[in-house]
Amino acid sequence: MCGRFSLTVGIEQLQSLFGFGYSENIAPRFNIAPSQQVLTVMEEDGVRIGKMMKWGLVPSWANDPKIGWKMINARAETIDEKASFRRALKRRRCLILADGFYEWKKEGEKKIPYRFTLQNEQPFAFAGLWETWDKHGEMLYTCTIITTKANELVGTIHDRMPAILPQEWHDAWLDKKLEDTDYIKSLLQPYPAEEMKMYEVSTIVNSPKNDVADCIKPVNGGET
Repeated sequence: MCGRFSLTVGIEQLQSLFGFGYSENIAPRFNIAPSQQVLTVMEEDGVRIGKMMKWGLVPSWANDPKIGWKMINARAETIDEKASFRRALKRRRCLILADGFYEWKKEGEKKIPYRFTLQNEQPFAFAGLWETWDKHGEMLYTCTIITTKANELVGTIHDRMPAILPQEWHDAWLDKKLEDTDYIKSLLQPYPAEEMKMYEVSTIVNSPKNDVADCIKPVNGGET
């Protein structure tokens, strides 16, 4: 699964890499957690735009937005079979921007956090889905991160990982005219392990209340 990630770079760098319009600045985030606002990129009339959305997808038909707590992730293998995700997979795909994500390794009774990034430490995009929920006078934009089986690196810690989309697949992922479910699902592959690295981080990341730079600093001085 993916339950925590980071996005610490400025908006100008993100716009340069992902080619979207966005008129506001963003603060560095070191420990983004479910139910919080995340920066997404979606397509409208052939133009990429940035939009903040709540992490935890709330289907339009849901009666209670609290259902989003159960929908922070969507499994790539069954995403077209689930009523909560099936329609969004065809028409409401987005990029969710990040520069690292966390997973925890169980050692005895302890859970040790690790951060995963690209080897070049550049920002990247998770494959995401989005929905709008408009009931009781409340409009919500929400999203979910799609997960797939872990690559060899992430697999040393966890059996799942977020689906990271290579740059050359972004156009296809955002294209609303593309409704070939088999092709869309084929994009949801484990990112190449050799293009990623990981390192242990402080347990301060365990609490979502701690959104500070120390969350991303290596402990024990090593990277893998």
